[in-house]
Amino acid sequence: MPPDDLQRRLNYKFHDENLLRLALTHPSVAHEGATTGHNQRLEFLGDAVLQLVLTQKLYEQFPGFDEGPLTKARARLVNRRTLAERARSLGLGGHLILGEGEERHGGRERPSTLADAFEALLGAIFLDGGVASAAAFILSQFSDA
Repeated sequence: MPPDDLQRRLNYKFHDENLLRLALTHPSVAHEGATTGHNQRLEFLGDAVLQLVLTQKLYEQFPGFDEGPLTKARARLVNRRTLAERARSLGLGGHLILGEGEERHGGRERPSTLADAFEALLGAIFLDGGVASAAAFILSQFSDA
């Protein structure tokens, strides 16, 4: 699927497509010397944005819940399995830029790789379009939660 098809699937058009490319670039590429950039910093940022947006959603959705139940509800939403499922539903695996070793060992389907790429994508959308764009995308991905 070409990048434009991915952006249509995301329902988000990047102003800076380099951010999308970086979000899809696995660290194994940099370790093999093919590039200097990879998605770990975006993953770090995306994780924080995801936590913030879902925390606010749960806080508003469950006004009677105390901290403990809210924390458990959020943990169910942001676990590796759930994030990997979201990545699969968007077809991110087919767009990942992987090093040769990662490619040979099934990186496109590995849940941890997919979850990390999903978080990196969130970080990229946040940098590209701001908090409102990131929140809208996240809420669309977790509308069934």
